[in-house]
Amino acid sequence: MRGPHNIWRLIRTGATFERTGAMGVALDAMQAPRNVRAAARVLGWPFRWLGYKGDPSLPPLTRAITALGPAYIKFGQILSTRPDVVGVELADQLTYLQDKLPPFPTETAKQMIAADLGRPVDEMFSEFAEPVAAASIAQVHRARLATTGQEVAVKVLRPNIGAAFSRDIDAFHFGASMIEALSPATRRLRPRDVVNHFEGIVNGELDLRLEAASASLFAENTKDDECFQVPSPHWHLSSRRILTSDWAEGISLGNVAAIRDAGHDLSRLAERILQLFLSHALRDGFFHGDMHQGNLKVAPNGDLIAYDFGIMGEIDEYTRRIYAEILMGFIRRDYDTLARVHFEAGYVPRDRDPAAFARALRAVGEPIFGADASQISMANLLGYLFEVTERFGMQTRTELILLQRTMVVVEGVARSLDPNLNIWNAARPVVEDYIQSNLGPRAALSDSRKIMRTLQRAMPLMPGLLEDAIWRERQRNETPERREPRFSWRSAAVGAGAMAVVSLGLAALL
Repeated sequence: MRGPHNIWRLIRTGATFERTGAMGVALDAMQAPRNVRAAARVLGWPFRWLGYKGDPSLPPLTRAITALGPAYIKFGQILSTRPDVVGVELADQLTYLQDKLPPFPTETAKQMIAADLGRPVDEMFSEFAEPVAAASIAQVHRARLATTGQEVAVKVLRPNIGAAFSRDIDAFHFGASMIEALSPATRRLRPRDVVNHFEGIVNGELDLRLEAASASLFAENTKDDECFQVPSPHWHLSSRRILTSDWAEGISLGNVAAIRDAGHDLSRLAERILQLFLSHALRDGFFHGDMHQGNLKVAPNGDLIAYDFGIMGEIDEYTRRIYAEILMGFIRRDYDTLARVHFEAGYVPRDRDPAAFARALRAVGEPIFGADASQISMANLLGYLFEVTERFGMQTRTELILLQRTMVVVEGVARSLDPNLNIWNAARPVVEDYIQSNLGPRAALSDSRKIMRTLQRAMPLMPGLLEDAIWRERQRNETPERREPRFSWRSAAVGAGAMAVVSLGLAALL
């Protein structure tokens, strides 16, 4: 039975949070009601002596999460993408959550590589160094190909990491269900959906073939982007537990002094980071979901290099258009249009007052636009926006959360290079270009062509669908209760719809 094991894991978690002083921080961040606070204290306080101590030099929440192990560290990273759940301030803290763990032995990594790839490591790599980075799920080694001498990065999953994550994720599901049962108000934040989102990300990261596929697709999408590089995967040297890719040589974006000393234009880099992210999100609908300083470098020629594609964001074309209109509404300070977009997209319930919502959005945007460039903050905007949307009953949009959070992280990275960057001025040309290409006459023509192609492909199915609809309606009219034929709105609708589809299909062929 998993129930007792889950309860025990939750008790150990609560005890660690109590022992490290993180319990109050977490409950305050979630604005937890009294019954949730009481349950958390009951789970943690009597068993404080069972909790892990953690590193006393770290802040309480970071200390607790790192003490509890890899699954909690990864969950903390995912929560950093959910400011609607933990608050913007705490999400910012979790973004920089320490993700370095003691590495496992290099010899173990070599054994795993040989087992997965079917050859001794010395046959594949002329050099294989000690790990250069060790994170919650995997560690990375710098190596050199035996055949060509090219430098590569070899990422290796931690041994037995899948089983360890499975146990903790099961407890997370149990805990999320308890939170929703104890506090119905938290259902708007969808705790169980958060855990499902986390599980999906982790399952993807536990199969490095999927990360290789993401890197390959991202490289293909961005091949024409100026001053941007994506290390290519080496498929023949990769497997579920192993990922070999080009080595990314450059200066980490976390080392601003070194970037400045190398003569790179910090302001240009800051603007380029923001514009590239928006371009990938709006143009491609496929973006890097973990663009912090540790996953970005500056090449000697000034190009930006992105790597580590375990967390990628994906949004459909309709949502991209809505997001672009929302961004443009704020940029143009057109709050009536901004409110209309929220209502038309179904983001805000129809029974709310559009004029009142527009005024609330004005209260969000105006204080930010009234500030100077160094004070214009996407983090502040999202913080205010979450308050407004909660007041108007807007449900959490899970498909936008990673996009919104990544933009906050990207803003932080850009501001570390240029504190005076005006994010709206940098974003405007990208958003305007997207809107002109996807919401104007050219977009309408393109959409019409897509509809016609779809109808044309479906034409062979139309006769059968129409005959089936007529037959079903006749059968319905011939039941004992309805022997007398009579006019049916349903039948008329089916017939009219079928005729309309056939007419459009014929038009597409002419």
